[in-house]
Amino acid sequence: MTALTSPPAQAPGTATAARGLTRRELHAGWTVRAVAGPVPAHLADQVHAPVPATVPGTVHTDLLAAGIVPDPYLDDNEHVLAWIGRCDWEYRTTFEWAPDGHERHDLVADGLDTVAAVTLNGHLLAETANQHRTYRLPVDEHLRPGTNELVVRFSSPLAYAAAQNVAMGYRPHTNPHPFNAIRKMACSFGWDWGLETATSGIWRPLALEAWSGARLAAVRPVASVADTSTDAPHAGAHPASPDAPVPGRLAVHVDVERSPGVDGPLDVAVHVDGLVTTARVPAGQASTLVDVDLPAVRRWWPRGFGEQPLYEVTVELLASPGATPEETEEREARTAVGPLDVRRHRVGFRTVRLDMLPDEHDGEPGTSFVILVNDQPVFVRGANWIPDDAFPHRVTRERYAARIAQAEQANVNLLRVWGGGIFEADDFYDLCDERGILTWQDFLFACSTYAEEEPLRSEVEAEVRDNVVRLAPHPSLVLWNGNNENLWGFHDWDWQPRLQGRTWGLGYYTELLPALLAELDPGRPYTPGSPWSGTVDLHPNLDAHGSVHVWDAWNRQGYEVYRDHVARFVAEFGWQGPPTWSTLRDALSDDPLTPESPGMLVHQKAAQGNDKLTDGLLPHFPLPDDMDDWHWAMSLNQANAMTVGIEHLRSWSPRCAGSIVWQLNDCWPVTSWAAVDGAGRAKPTLSALAHAYRDRLVTVQPRRPDGGAPVPGHPSALAVVVVNDSPDPWSGTLVQRRVRYDGTVLAEVTNAVGLAPRETRTFLLPGAVATAGRPADELVVAALGDERGLWFFAEPRDSALAEGGLDVTVREVASDAVAPSPVPGSIRETAADREPAGGHRYEVAVTARTLVRDVALLADKVHPDATVDDQLVTLLPGEAATFTVTSPAPLDPLALGARRVLRTANQLVAGPSTPGANP
Repeated sequence: MTALTSPPAQAPGTATAARGLTRRELHAGWTVRAVAGPVPAHLADQVHAPVPATVPGTVHTDLLAAGIVPDPYLDDNEHVLAWIGRCDWEYRTTFEWAPDGHERHDLVADGLDTVAAVTLNGHLLAETANQHRTYRLPVDEHLRPGTNELVVRFSSPLAYAAAQNVAMGYRPHTNPHPFNAIRKMACSFGWDWGLETATSGIWRPLALEAWSGARLAAVRPVASVADTSTDAPHAGAHPASPDAPVPGRLAVHVDVERSPGVDGPLDVAVHVDGLVTTARVPAGQASTLVDVDLPAVRRWWPRGFGEQPLYEVTVELLASPGATPEETEEREARTAVGPLDVRRHRVGFRTVRLDMLPDEHDGEPGTSFVILVNDQPVFVRGANWIPDDAFPHRVTRERYAARIAQAEQANVNLLRVWGGGIFEADDFYDLCDERGILTWQDFLFACSTYAEEEPLRSEVEAEVRDNVVRLAPHPSLVLWNGNNENLWGFHDWDWQPRLQGRTWGLGYYTELLPALLAELDPGRPYTPGSPWSGTVDLHPNLDAHGSVHVWDAWNRQGYEVYRDHVARFVAEFGWQGPPTWSTLRDALSDDPLTPESPGMLVHQKAAQGNDKLTDGLLPHFPLPDDMDDWHWAMSLNQANAMTVGIEHLRSWSPRCAGSIVWQLNDCWPVTSWAAVDGAGRAKPTLSALAHAYRDRLVTVQPRRPDGGAPVPGHPSALAVVVVNDSPDPWSGTLVQRRVRYDGTVLAEVTNAVGLAPRETRTFLLPGAVATAGRPADELVVAALGDERGLWFFAEPRDSALAEGGLDVTVREVASDAVAPSPVPGSIRETAADREPAGGHRYEVAVTARTLVRDVALLADKVHPDATVDDQLVTLLPGEAATFTVTSPAPLDPLALGARRVLRTANQLVAGPSTPGANP
């Protein structure tokens, strides 16, 4: 968002009369070589010699591109390549330069990963130790006409972290390596879903900038609108129209850096919405504020609430007339050739706040956690976001767009950028701005304790300043958060005795970060951590207070436990499942492939992960012995777990104001909690999210007879909960039936209902509908219009589900359809490697002869790039559904109807049928 847009740099070796800042990227001609560390003997000759390198890039990807090492995503190559993180590496290039008439020249590194010494022509420019910040290094003393040599030497991040851990004093952390002792992406040291790389490299752009007189050091445009609050914002009050123009204000905070001796006044011009407003930077000063009043702007809204108008803001730094004739002549000459520097941003006009207010439910006092945009409460239908690649420099704008499109497909309205990763690239936030996807940004502290002393403290402050200024203009960003689970860990993970009284990060979360935000971004909400109960005086992970993380279900008890948590806001909960079949087979060469074959275990990072998968499956389905069935059972169980959790939480809105599942995406092929696997393929869980997060929801939930939350050991009932999280009223006849699996209606009641926009209503079911005569063969069906919810009295393994209950027809409906984009995944095959192809589209029509649960079509088993428009559809006898499959190549229609492709829950409890037969 803060890309410099000044006139283009002159060709190397040419002079220029232009005085505006120029930027020349130094991305060509790089090599990398190992200079110290445990290089395997058989590779020593290759990696001690210069290897062609890419900038931006990393050691791993450079060695892979050179054919020296195998893909770390495949089989057990992660461990084969562990030596890379224990070595020192040297990047080297040369570039030509000639005097260009500018007064100042800076080397600007947008990202060095991580422990680096930067030299130019043999002169040390800087020693760095922070992946998350930028560096501006003056080079005028060392830049010379002709050929210049630039070297960046990276020290082993593993060795550095280990040494710093001792130097600063041991502090407890999760995972084997002391990632808390270095400002580097925490998950690069391995996580319970991520491989260990501990790589090094110039991972973001590196450029030479030339300027004269002065430059824009920082620009912070703050967009605001007039007060639109209502007397009762929580009661569903709405302005007449979300598109109604309102008065707006743009406050542009500008900091400048001057060349030595340039102390005269400067002008700043701000262009927005056809208006030009100027302000003066007084002589000798380094900052100014430009206020722009706009009589009528359109507000920016989250998806589902309105549109996302964005306003271009151009900020120009201009030379002002000097105090002497000589200065005046020089400034006029500069003005004649354009501004000294230019920045362009996009802003959206909206308000945001977080309400954490005292409340009381079921006689228990609590604290709300409600995000409001333009004074309208937003029920967060969210997903957690991790780096989309173990080597984040490979994530292009197109890949961000594909992943965010999948979030939209899942009806997600917020992505939480998790604190063990990175501050994502500008493209991520730009796309969220455009699509109305809210973002919640963790500061980069996760599952650990952190020293608050030097040298870490200064690094933390520098990275926060860099990234708050960079990200603050984005209207999609609605919440800063201090850390992930560190407050919780301090309370419950036995850290306190191991700390021995040392600092552990609390001062960052309650003092330093709030102070920096008060200076740089005071209008945006902040929470010290996630989970967070609103005060350090309370345990941080309490259902009744603020945000919580719910992990007892996955770790110990099973997903039905989600219904025990009537929380105000759930910021993490999740369930594991394997990647899609094609991703699994691409990544693993195991023969035979089994749940516990060697590659499967390498690509399962969770502690006792397979045991938890099994324990979580058995209450619902028997454990299959066939690998195809095991893969489907675990995929389905993950999807069902998310459905149970989300529908439960949404049924308690507005008492509960948000659900953020763990997690949307993966960074490599792995069994994990993601809905989209490491190759970018949607797992069945993505369809489960789409169904559970749709605007209008009908769900059947357990309740007390008075409608309150069930209490173990006390009488319970069933209720239909109707959720209208849409901007329009919803009315009709709510039909509630108890139905036998063969379709026989055993009991029925109807209610005329009407819901206002953003309203939730609960209807207790009468006993005739809520009580089963034969639990194994009956269910509740509640329908309002096209939406319906189901309640099964028995788990699938204990029910009378039969296999072979579908009639299937397949027909090709287009041979010139738009083909699905190649799935970005392993660097063995990127989108750039593949030629676009014409697409083929097929309709797979299924009709149920008996009850069939969770019909899914695993299209990637037929072609790895085939996609399907929906999954997990339950059909009553006589009902039909049509799935649309799109593929870049022709498909065998019979394959689309085969048992291993067209899957159902029935198959897992009724036993296998004839191979290749329809479900």
